[in-house]
Amino acid sequence: MIANLLLAIGLVLLVEGLVYALAPSLVEQMLEALRAMPEDSRRLLGLAALAVGLAMVWAAKTLGA
Repeated sequence: MIANLLLAIGLVLLVEGLVYALAPSLVEQMLEALRAMPEDSRRLLGLAALAVGLAMVWAAKTLGA
């Protein structure tokens, strides 16, 4: 269980680090776009990301990861 948690956190940090290292100006543009969005839209976007992430974890576990 702890190994899976460490793997998941490590993968998130890997992707986040790649984004910041390869496209820092894109991150700034995305943050500005998020600031311009209404709060309800940001909340809906977050819930959609949560649902997609949950589906991906479920699929990985189902496939034997």
